[in-house]
Formats: sequence, structure tokens, C-alpha cells
Amino acid sequence: MKNGKKNMAAIAAGCLLCLPAWGQSLGEAIEQTIKTNPDILTNANDRLAREGEVTQAKSGYLPSIDLNAGYGFEEANNRSTRGLGCLSGSGGNSKCGTVDMERTELGAKVRQMVFDGMKTYHDTRRTKAAVAAAAYTVFGSAEKVALDATEAYLNVLREQELVQLAKDNVEVHERTMDQIKLRSDMGVGRKADDDQARARLARARTNLLAEEGNLNDAVSTYQRVIGALPDNPARPEDPRGKLPADMETAVKLALENHPQLKSAEADIEETDAQHDAAYAHFFPKVDIELAATSYSNLNGVTGYNNDYQAMLRMNYNILSGGKDAGRLEQTAHQINKAKEIRNHTYRQVVESMRFSWVALQTKSNQLPLFKEHLEDTEKTHKAYQQQFNLGERTLLDLLDTANELFTARQDYTQASYDELLAMFRVLASMGELNSSLGVKLPEETVPVAIDGSIL
Repeated sequence: MKNGKKNMAAIAAGCLLCLPAWGQSLGEAIEQTIKTNPDILTNANDRLAREGEVTQAKSGYLPSIDLNAGYGFEEANNRSTRGLGCLSGSGGNSKCGTVDMERTELGAKVRQMVFDGMKTYHDTRRTKAAVAAAAYTVFGSAEKVALDATEAYLNVLREQELVQLAKDNVEVHERTMDQIKLRSDMGVGRKADDDQARARLARARTNLLAEEGNLNDAVSTYQRVIGALPDNPARPEDPRGKLPADMETAVKLALENHPQLKSAEADIEETDAQHDAAYAHFFPKVDIELAATSYSNLNGVTGYNNDYQAMLRMNYNILSGGKDAGRLEQTAHQINKAKEIRNHTYRQVVESMRFSWVALQTKSNQLPLFKEHLEDTEKTHKAYQQQFNLGERTLLDLLDTANELFTARQDYTQASYDELLAMFRVLASMGELNSSLGVKLPEETVPVAIDGSIL
């Protein structure tokens, strides 16, 4: 609790680089996000609800038992009671053929399905496929949330480094300002140099304030996505070794593993089973029924009336007004719809992977050039500093190289993190971001039925 208050105090004070050194890794941050993300929890509950549908569907294989009981009063006037005339009977008061009596009922029935046109079988297939689709939806949500968390995590690291670069830039301009002041005190400086140095120093401080604002924004985004303040994040290990060798391999792996595509495939299986279940209405339904009833004082006749039955019953609907045929046609079109959704998802997965791969290649090709530019700029600035001290370079030359060095460092830092994020994006496009980071996913992401069978 105390550490949390320190975090909030640091944010309130604007001291984002003063966050406590708890050292939360990227994988730990993602696990924390997945455990608390509302979208994932919503999809996980939907997946659990689908398991309840599997239980309902499989109940068709099991017997059903019904009990009934009743107690009340009966007034009967039928052939039996009218034969009594107007005399009082032992079972109640006779009113010229009408008898009032207490009535009790007790019955039990056991029904076991023998044949239902394979409806139970196909309903079980359908609900299991729905569980699988829901599980892959949770998986896909976890991958998306993991990528969002990765981006938020890396952006905090990026902005922390950019803030430090801006501070270093301010220090460079302050040292230059000190040199100008020393020259002025010695009587060899010029007022224009002093004004120029002050102006550039003010600009450097403005840049620092801007970067600190960007860091504040990055921390706010981190808190929104992950649900907590950054705990001294550390740059994650380069996942380059976990990437495929080329684009075609990456696309192939994405098509094999992407949860969104697997969910679409499960939807096809669900609609196919639904279509097969619709055929059940064209077949008779056969059940075994065992029943026992016991009545007391039934239909104006005193005493008990016990009945026991063991029946094989068939129920066959011959005509339903076209309802069953319409249902069959409807489910056939639903299969086609699910297939087209799968085809659209296929294209999206391929497109996403190609975009991610091209972006990674672009960033990887740019990074060495940014590094070369940075190294050359550092050498130039160092040489200009020496030449300025010897009076061979103007102050404007020195300040220009200082600004160019600052920009080169910014560009290289940005490119470095862009390349790292692009690598994680490729892994997410394959559905392997969480597994590459060792993140433990919720059980609801596993497409396993409640009976333990793999769906």
C-alpha cells in the first residue's frame, strides 16, 4: 500500500523517472493485464457459458425422471355416480348423481431416448464447436491485449530514454553557455554569441519539457492498458531468434496458428452440426417409458386406482407445414455464411502478417543507417567542439552540430524501439506473442470440452 502511494506521489510530482525499482518484466506486465482486462474476462465468461450448453445437449443421452403428486377436492357427476341415485355414499355426500370427494394423486415416469434422428449427437457436436470458437476468441483477445500492453510498455521505456536524451542535450547547451560566459568575462566574447547560446538553451529546455509531457502521456496509457503504474520496466530481450526466416513461412505459420482463423473454422463446424441436427425432424422419435400412477377417489369412485406401464413409444410428425424444410434451408445458408466469414478472416490474417513483416523489414533496414548517422554526427560534434576551443569554428557551427546530435540520438532511439515493437507485432500476427514471452494464459483459452475431449 505504501509503495502504491509513492507511485501516485511520483506521478503527481511529475517525477516519472523516480518510479520504484521493482523491475516488472514485459511478460509479468502482460500477465497482469490479461488477468484484469474486461474484454478478456467477458469472453472467458462466454466460453464458460458455452460449456453449460454442452451439458444441456448431452442430457439427451440420459434418462429423464418426472414425479407428480396432487391433493385436493373433486366433484364428480358421471355414469358411475349417477348410478348411486340420491343416497349418501361412504365416499362423500351424494346429491342426486353428484359426489364430492377428497382426491389424491401420485405418479412417476422414466423416459429414455432410444432414437431421435441423431439430434442429440449433432447438438453435442454443435455446442462443443461453440466452446472451441469461444475459447479461440479468448485466445485472440489475449493476443490483442498482449500487443497493446507490449506497445504501452515499450513506449514508457522509449519516452524515458528520450527524456534522458533531452536532459543530456540541456547539459550540453549549459556547458556551452558556461564557455561563452567565460569568454565574455575574459573580454574575448561577443554579445551575439551570448544571445545565441541563451536562445538555444531555452529551446533545449523546451524540448525537455515536451519529452517529459510525452512520458506522462505514455505512463497514463500504460495505466489504462495494464491497469497499474509502471514498475521500473526493463527493455525486453530481442525476440529476433523466435521469428520465422521469411515472409512466406510467417504467413504459413499465421494461417496454422492464428486464433481468429481457428475460431472461424470452429464456427463452420458449429453451423454444419446445426444443419445436420435439422434433419432429425424428418425421422421418428423413439423412447422407452416406464410409468406408475396411484390415485385415490378418482372420478367419484372411492378407493385406490393403481396403474403401471412399460412402453416403447414412437412419435413421428408427418406434416409440419414446411417448418422443417425451412429450417433445413436456413441452416444450409448459415453454413455458407460461416464459410465466407472464414474466407474473409483468412485474407485478413494474410494481410496483417504481410503488413507486419514488411514493417519489420523496413525498420530493420533503417536502423543501421540511423546508427551510422548517429556515429558520424558524434564524431563531427566532437571535432567541432575541439575546433571551437581553438577558434576555428563559430558558436553557431557548434550549436548546430549539438542539435543535430540530439536529433540523431532521438531518431536512433525511436527506430530501435520501432524495430522491437515490429518484431512483437509479427509474433502477435502469428498468434504466438504470449507463448514467446512465457505468459500463462487463462484456462478458458484451451478448446477442451468439459468431458476432457479436445475440440
